[in-house]
Amino acid sequence: MERERISAPRRATSLSAQLVESLRSHIEAGGWPVGTRIPPEQALIEELGVGRSTLREAIGALVHLGLLEPRPGDGTYVRSASELQSVMVRRASSAKRDNVLELRTVLEEYAAGAAALRRDEEQLQQLRELLADADAAGDSQDTAAAVSVDALFHRAVVRASGNDLLIEMYDHLGTALTSSLGGLPWDAAHAEEHARLHRQLVAAVEARDASGARAAAAAIVRCTRDHESDRSRAGEDQ
Repeated sequence: MERERISAPRRATSLSAQLVESLRSHIEAGGWPVGTRIPPEQALIEELGVGRSTLREAIGALVHLGLLEPRPGDGTYVRSASELQSVMVRRASSAKRDNVLELRTVLEEYAAGAAALRRDEEQLQQLRELLADADAAGDSQDTAAAVSVDALFHRAVVRASGNDLLIEMYDHLGTALTSSLGGLPWDAAHAEEHARLHRQLVAAVEARDASGARAAAAAIVRCTRDHESDRSRAGEDQ
């Protein structure tokens, strides 16, 4: 019986495929940050030296991959920095909130313990500064600023873990994992407990107390879950 032949690889890729790879690399490198609008079609044609159909084919492929998002009448925006981020954020966003919080606990608890053992002085100083920014946002009752600073704080903890794969995974899921904080307004009691636990986490990282850092990180997520449960019940009673 004659063995089925393996298809030989193509020796050249199409211009549109090359353009897809070029634009994807540009996005992944931060050349077009997530949330920004990409240049107009004519500007890209002139800058890249390609035809309109080639550009549209490449843009369409990136839309299909989830990196770009067309907004009729407003242009095309960067939706995510990679296909992995697009898939993971979409999956996490459609999951049950409790499942998202459990995943966040797993990642952040481990990262906090590792950060306590591996952090350097620059990373510790960054955590202190973000903690101060979080307190300022809380004092001004600026919910949007508080959510943004909190996301930066937890990313900084993960980065201090020194685990490149964990850092990449968390960067991809960060938006979905922290979005729960902005869903409901924080009451004074939960906000104070949330801030106290963050101070406790930084103190443990500073003391190189891995078990204390893990406990504080897990408690922060529990505080978030308790806050959301209480606010949801209050809404149902109204």
